[in-house]
Amino acid sequence: MLGLLTNDVTRLLAAELPRALYAHALNVQGRCLCDLILYRLHESPEEEPHILLECDSGMLDTVQKHLKLYKIRRKVNITPCLDLSLWAVIPGERTGDIASSLPQCPDQALILTPDPRTEVMGWRLIAKKGANPSEVIPGSHIGNIQDYHRHRYKQGIPEGVKDLPPGVALPLESNLAYMNGISFTKGCYIGQELTARTHHTGVIRKRLLPVRFAAPLPKDSIPEGAEICTELGKSAGRFRAGGGELGIALLRLANINEPLCLKIAGDKVKLTASIPEWWPKTAGK
Repeated sequence: MLGLLTNDVTRLLAAELPRALYAHALNVQGRCLCDLILYRLHESPEEEPHILLECDSGMLDTVQKHLKLYKIRRKVNITPCLDLSLWAVIPGERTGDIASSLPQCPDQALILTPDPRTEVMGWRLIAKKGANPSEVIPGSHIGNIQDYHRHRYKQGIPEGVKDLPPGVALPLESNLAYMNGISFTKGCYIGQELTARTHHTGVIRKRLLPVRFAAPLPKDSIPEGAEICTELGKSAGRFRAGGGELGIALLRLANINEPLCLKIAGDKVKLTASIPEWWPKTAGK
């Protein structure tokens, strides 16, 4: 797995902090195959390593085949964990450090750890199917998957195949470095050459950014990859995915402060882009 992912997995094998790690698996051209969150299940370096992978449910078979392709003769068991459920613990609008409100050792939780991508995504909770998150985290409110996606899009966090189309998305344009998902010192991995060259040149002209429409759009009304233009008709990027009035788009940084629009069924729909507050302060300049 060390040579398959953008991040340094040895940090998990050492059974030290962190408990979770974010990474992408790339193809040989350096484009994203899938985004992953890895969780350490073993408690000490003396134990046999057990790593849990979180991926887009639609990519489960692809991820298994990819890992087994490079397994060769290594003694590694790769098994889907269909008896587990995943929850995102999102901080409320006025909360500070949500760690103070979370139990340290919840009985029903297999894993309860900060989201490795960014603090604004809160915590990840993995429990047995049927466990009640409100019992694991007293005082919490159970939302739905749409609430989670709205939060992601508001913060500009890409996740899954719609936001990160396999074979299309580039890791640095997808803000992988901002989300703690890449190591530039770990050594070789599949797709490293283009990623490392882009990093060392320091030139990234396009990035995934949160976008907002003036009013909620009908569900599935925007074609995948729809072109976003400036008022003068110049291409500024492409829409990836969204819901309601929120979404995420790959945009040229030079155009993000201009009035932007998207053509839907012959009509122009205005939208605005913004730099997320959780980005490094020098980002986007």
